[in-house]
Amino acid sequence: MNVDWVSLFSAIDIPWLEKVVRTVAVYLGIAVLIRLAGKRLMAQMNSLDLVVVLLLSNVVQNAIIGEDNSLVGGLLGAVVLVAVNAGLDRLAQAHPTLHAVIEGRPTHVIADGEVDEGALSRLGMTRDELLIGLGRQGADEPGEVARGLLTPGGDLLVDLKQGERSATRDELEQAVAEVKAHIDAVLNRPRDR
Repeated sequence: MNVDWVSLFSAIDIPWLEKVVRTVAVYLGIAVLIRLAGKRLMAQMNSLDLVVVLLLSNVVQNAIIGEDNSLVGGLLGAVVLVAVNAGLDRLAQAHPTLHAVIEGRPTHVIADGEVDEGALSRLGMTRDELLIGLGRQGADEPGEVARGLLTPGGDLLVDLKQGERSATRDELEQAVAEVKAHIDAVLNRPRDR
């Protein structure tokens, strides 16, 4: 098997600027599509969503590479993707408004134990998917939740109502110490005869 080293490292077959523009355009297009697909795609990817994500790179491959199949062109595209992503991330961190546009804002899905069915509908999220997320957060049902948010990254964050949350180790240790002190006081109390 012979390797054609010259063609492997040959110059890219399309102008460098065209390669950069193609890569940035596809990056931004996919970013917008994923942003429009919403938080549910990020949170609860079902098998159909996975198929879409896997095929997405193949669908846009020719839009990025054009007529170029060179190693140098592929590496240039990779560098451009990483640089644009890092640049947008830093820019979004510095400007909260841009961050909200790029990442989105959390969506309230539960308030004081009541599920916001309209919010679930807008997110394309089913009640069963919400219940699975609640279970992962330590809640058995929406009635136990004071506030539930779905973050732009797809994480479900819940604040359980007082009395509905699990005790922490410190709280359990404190309760055991109080019970022990009470028992010791009862056992050491002088007895009337």
